[in-house]
Amino acid sequence: MLELDHIKSPRRLARLAGLLYLVIIVCGVGGQGLIREPLLAESAAQTVANLVAAELPFRLSVLADMAMVIADVGLGVLLYVLLAPVSRTLSLAAMAFRLVQAAALGLNLVNLYQAVTIATSTGLEAGHRDAWVVSLLDAHAAGYDLGLVFFAFNCLLVGVLVARAEFLPRIIGYAIGCSGVVYLVGSAARFVAPEFAAAFAPAYVIPLLAETALCVWLLVKGLDARAWSAQAAR
Repeated sequence: MLELDHIKSPRRLARLAGLLYLVIIVCGVGGQGLIREPLLAESAAQTVANLVAAELPFRLSVLADMAMVIADVGLGVLLYVLLAPVSRTLSLAAMAFRLVQAAALGLNLVNLYQAVTIATSTGLEAGHRDAWVVSLLDAHAAGYDLGLVFFAFNCLLVGVLVARAEFLPRIIGYAIGCSGVVYLVGSAARFVAPEFAAAFAPAYVIPLLAETALCVWLLVKGLDARAWSAQAAR
């Protein structure tokens, strides 16, 4: 069991957690939203043509996702340490869900690697190649949403922990909890009601704002070290 009494600088750990959160946001939004998403077109042939034309940025986006997953693992551990004074059990459960999500997202990157490998291959018939590449991109999107199911439960637990913490703003905890609901509904929609997924997409602004708020707070303010130590000592 972690001995919280041995943590001498929780504020420094909080700022490191904020830095890792920033890496996750920049790499996640940059890789998917700024690089891969614009490549998608109505036709499979155009999507593949766009991918081939942007092969290097696409490959770099995969590296960005790798960095995001690695940062996610580190953040999961740090948040466990920082939130354990509120509840060791809930904090451990939150870390477990986050680590499962990281594992799912990491394995899911194989779909992107296969997609760019096949798209740039010259030994396949064009129509078959295009369909295969789009199928792999769809599989990656579905795998990402599957990972977000586990992240949804992480957010719900972290939201409860932050709301109960005496050393972090309660409002951020509520916002992170709402993010968990958004992730859970959005992921369920992909698998159960895909026609509803597009209409629900604007709701993802809530997690973006909530997680950015927690990231900025941890980076700029850290946490109230005295309140953290007091709660850890109980």
